[in-house]
Amino acid sequence: MSALLISAAPTTKSLDSRQAGGYWVESIQRQGTVPFANAGNYPIFRNVKDYGAKGDGSSDDTQAINSAITDGNRCGQGCDSSTTTPALVYFPAGTYVVSAPIVQLYFTQFVGDATNPPTLKAAAGFQGIAVIDSDPYDSSGNNWYTNQNNFYRQIRNFVIDLTAMPQSAGAGIHWQVAQATSLQNIVFNMIQGGGDANKQQGIFMDNGSGGFMSDLTFNGGNYGAFFGNQQFTTRNMTFNNCNTAIFMNWNWLWALKSVNINNCGIGVDMSNSPSNQTVGSVILQDSSITGTPVGVKTAFNKAGNVPTTGNTLIIDNVDFSGCQTAVQDNNGGTVLAGGSVTKYWQQGRAYTGASGSVVQGAANGPSKPANLLSGNKVFERSKPQYENVPAANFVSVKGAGAKGDGTTDDTQAIQNALNALTADQVLYFDHGAYIVSQTIKVPANAKMTGEIWPMIMANGPAFQDMNNPVPVFQVGQAGQTGAVEMSDLVFQTVGPQVGAILMEWNLGGAQGANGMWDVHFRIGGSAGTKLQSDTCTKQPTVTADAKPACEAAFMLLHVTESGSVYVENQWAWVADHELDLADHNQINVFNGRGVLIQSKQPTWWYGHASEHHTLYNYHIDGASSVYMSIIQTETAYFQSNPVSTNPFPINAAFNDPNFGGDTAAKKTWGTYIGGNSQDVLIYGAGQYSFFENWGQTCLTSGDCQTNMVNVDGGSNINYIGLSVIGTVNMLTTGSGTDFTPQALLQDNKNNYASTIASWVAG
Repeated sequence: MSALLISAAPTTKSLDSRQAGGYWVESIQRQGTVPFANAGNYPIFRNVKDYGAKGDGSSDDTQAINSAITDGNRCGQGCDSSTTTPALVYFPAGTYVVSAPIVQLYFTQFVGDATNPPTLKAAAGFQGIAVIDSDPYDSSGNNWYTNQNNFYRQIRNFVIDLTAMPQSAGAGIHWQVAQATSLQNIVFNMIQGGGDANKQQGIFMDNGSGGFMSDLTFNGGNYGAFFGNQQFTTRNMTFNNCNTAIFMNWNWLWALKSVNINNCGIGVDMSNSPSNQTVGSVILQDSSITGTPVGVKTAFNKAGNVPTTGNTLIIDNVDFSGCQTAVQDNNGGTVLAGGSVTKYWQQGRAYTGASGSVVQGAANGPSKPANLLSGNKVFERSKPQYENVPAANFVSVKGAGAKGDGTTDDTQAIQNALNALTADQVLYFDHGAYIVSQTIKVPANAKMTGEIWPMIMANGPAFQDMNNPVPVFQVGQAGQTGAVEMSDLVFQTVGPQVGAILMEWNLGGAQGANGMWDVHFRIGGSAGTKLQSDTCTKQPTVTADAKPACEAAFMLLHVTESGSVYVENQWAWVADHELDLADHNQINVFNGRGVLIQSKQPTWWYGHASEHHTLYNYHIDGASSVYMSIIQTETAYFQSNPVSTNPFPINAAFNDPNFGGDTAAKKTWGTYIGGNSQDVLIYGAGQYSFFENWGQTCLTSGDCQTNMVNVDGGSNINYIGLSVIGTVNMLTTGSGTDFTPQALLQDNKNNYASTIASWVAG
């Protein structure tokens, strides 16, 4: 049985009796409810000062803050997961002294005042793993949560201060997380210098399957960040005066984009365990390292590497002018001299067509179209937090007539609210479940954000014909330009909606004007979806077609020819297991397609995952100017029982790709690039096949499926840092049912995945 935490109610101090800050999150009217929890007056929003926290720089606020987090029936120790009792824990400006960890429970956001970020200050006698702990260890060394299932968390707008502690101890955040998680706008202050005696670290990450973080600054410490996770995207991080800026303990693949390292001993240390390397691959892009003797330390050995492709490294547009040595081996030898900008350099196994070889040196990197760039770097844009928008300019969708109760049809109320929105307003989705029965047409200049991932749920006769699918959210019309922003929302279905395209993005516009941040798709496996373990439990011992009651949507996201969108930290997930019912069983949910990109305009995809769809996770079809950093996929676990075209057949109207002839080839395409696509730049891809009909013996032989990635023509197609699991052919070329292997799993073995540094057509 799952354990739920119950804590004391807040103090009687009301919002009106506090001095409200300038940030709208603190003062907006709260109307969110938990539609599937049967929890009465459950508090979604919690201001820590309502629970007794002082924030005065001297009082110990540990107990008060943890009381704010645990109030109500929350998912704590012994609870695998729960989506029904979320909490948005708000910290007004101030300095909050803590003497023990602040424990972030499942489905929780910590949000500080973005206009004046609060400080979390570790007391001199602080005891515990970190100031914030996302996955505590019990007395037996077991984590509260399964690390690769530790979903739905945010921490943003804080200063974390360890300087009162002795230099021999202290960490800012223990961040052992999986998908739909993020860190943003955080400064870590640690003791500077101290040599080997300094043990402080800003982030301690020991495991997980993530993930995304951005806009972080690390001052001092032994390690600015200690990283270990399957795959992760990190962007816009600054390190000042750390002994080592980034220590990479292990990974399968990692993207370091726009990293600025100043006056550290080592920039990036990825040399852990040289005799049997634990770091799979690192991509360092659009970065600068100054005043630092060693830029990157690696254990790669071109003469004989263990594993074969361990420590794969791609350097793209990195300024090493302030480094004596840009890349150093683990014996202190210079592999690449510093003192200049490195345009493109790689080590690992690189492919031109089907010809692969071990490389370590400069190479011709991808040609980058100007519409993807800002200056000489790939464009990026942080999640808008609307710091300068007053609370009065946020329009509550509930205030506009929507119920969000999981049963009422809110289509017209949402449409009316969008239509009435003015340019200076933001539509606010109070937490709830909003039923949509017809297409919502999003105007060309709408902004919307949600209260800790409210659910927009497709349910109606309009979405029942898989031969004539229609969008649930339609952003703009074909050929239209504008600026639409979305953040902190979740899109779902209620039961089978086999003719639903959950989002269709038609809108173009100025560079980065259109965007989604922390907007996720979650299909089945959670309360209210009717696609849960009581209906859709896996059936590996029964050979059968897809169960009609467990079919879901036609497609999750379609970016059409005229669309341009910036997407950051999005998880397009078809549930493989139950999140809310007590059994937490593995389940069979059948969803046709993940993400279809047909845009002729630029699109950016930072920290994106698309998992467990039947036909494909990504289809890049006739698209131009596509940049991705990192993408992650998994093949549907139940396949090949049934195969990929059951229950959703190939639909020529959407240019669906075909499959090879054998059963193992009729599995989810991780990525299919076709339709004469141009300028596709994929910087990091983890594409995995873990099962054959829920069995995993195929992992040993590496043949859970035959093909994972296919490139069908096109020009300037670049696959950089591709890591694949359980698939015979990592990458193929071809069309129809005829595919030619380019890179094989067996030739490119890494620590767990198999990795290639790069692939371009021959």
